[in-house]
Amino acid sequence: MDAHKEVTREAPSFAVAVAPLVITAILLMVQFFVFEDFTPHVPLAFGVLVCGLFAVFRGTPWFSIEASMFKVVQIGIPAIFILMCIGMLIGSWIASGTVPTLLYYGFSYLSGGSFLVMTCLLCSLISLMTGTSWGTVGTVGLALMGVGEGLGVPAYLTGGAIVSGAFFGDKMSPLSETTNLTPAVCGTDLWSHIKSMLATTVPAMLISLVLYAWIGASFADNAVDASSIELMRAGVEQHYKIGLLTLLPPLVVIILAMRKAPALPVMFAGVVLAVAVAVFYQGVGIKEMTNILQNGFVSQTGIESVDKLLSKGGIMSMTWVITLTLIALAFVGALEAHGTLDAIRKKLDQVIKGRFGLVLSSHASVLGVGTLVGDVYTSLVLPGQLLKDKYAAMGYKPTVLSRSIEDCGTLCSPLIPWNMGGAFVSSSLGVPTLLYAPVAFACWLSPVIGLIWAATGLFMPRVEPAAVEAEIDEAYPAAAVQR
Repeated sequence: MDAHKEVTREAPSFAVAVAPLVITAILLMVQFFVFEDFTPHVPLAFGVLVCGLFAVFRGTPWFSIEASMFKVVQIGIPAIFILMCIGMLIGSWIASGTVPTLLYYGFSYLSGGSFLVMTCLLCSLISLMTGTSWGTVGTVGLALMGVGEGLGVPAYLTGGAIVSGAFFGDKMSPLSETTNLTPAVCGTDLWSHIKSMLATTVPAMLISLVLYAWIGASFADNAVDASSIELMRAGVEQHYKIGLLTLLPPLVVIILAMRKAPALPVMFAGVVLAVAVAVFYQGVGIKEMTNILQNGFVSQTGIESVDKLLSKGGIMSMTWVITLTLIALAFVGALEAHGTLDAIRKKLDQVIKGRFGLVLSSHASVLGVGTLVGDVYTSLVLPGQLLKDKYAAMGYKPTVLSRSIEDCGTLCSPLIPWNMGGAFVSSSLGVPTLLYAPVAFACWLSPVIGLIWAATGLFMPRVEPAAVEAEIDEAYPAAAVQR
């Protein structure tokens, strides 16, 4: 008999099927709360081992487990190449003065009454340009917490505005790892995914800004203690040339994105332009520039908050995310081989009866994994693999799935106290998650608006019948022959 011939096995019971997922969640909780280490790589790697052992004990050949892992990992390969390019893009945009220029002008418009609105906008802009919510929270966000304190704004309000802006920017940024990973898992492209998210994210942000303006009006007469902000602006101006030329790289990236150019060439165009601006305008040497593209930019303004924000980028800076992505994808592949995903799909099939139930199940799956496992990457990958076929079977485009997943996965991560996002934000800003979460309006309004669109049928694009038929023919060749 062929050693690689698939063996027919009886499906495991639901308890046995989900056991590896539960065990892995326990390992992650131990890592996060007992060891106080928020790097999930090793627990997830052991989760792959646990899945493999369960599958082997049930008679699954190792080659089947390995093939399933590689199949899912392969889905994320395009996103991984984009992530490496993003590392170069971030480093070059700092060296060219793009990010410093945005930071310099962004800090120019703070006042008492507009503080919460401008905090949200500034954090969203920085996060959009850098692709990192954590970096924005830990740098600009921390500085804004001090300004808010000087204005007499409660810390939880400032924290909510920071989180709303930072995670909005992260979600919508083509430089964000989660924004690249989600469409790859769901079977769509980056720009279609971002366009789809506009339907929920933009209304959520507009409502949030109105609420922050209304709340902030009570602080209109408070004077701003801008000493820390002025120090940051002076440090930026002293070490970088600030001008419109530095905004050319993001402008070109935006234009190419609007023309729906492929993501990877767009990123490279942004890198090449930023390198040119850095070399010919900022005076960075070519040898130094190659090192920045590889290892990232190191800021030396002497101002800790500025240097922390502007010391990042480079291909090597993405290794943490890339390795975690690979392990998370392999973990989902191992769960697939064991039968975990099939068991959960069968349970979901019993409750998903229509359009609203489909989106609600997507949100529940993401929040369930995010709450149980505490890792944002797994909470994006696992539901994407779990529900991709269901969306196709019901005739909805994969962009609806990718939007639904990231509405909860990225934006609700900072609202869960034991999730990586919530734990990081709380420890960085010094505000308990449960205090700032209710006023992080953009984060929880986005999935709510997604449910409204699901209930009304608005912004729920369907696949053309011919495309659905082609997908079914590909999945079931025998049926195609009969037809």
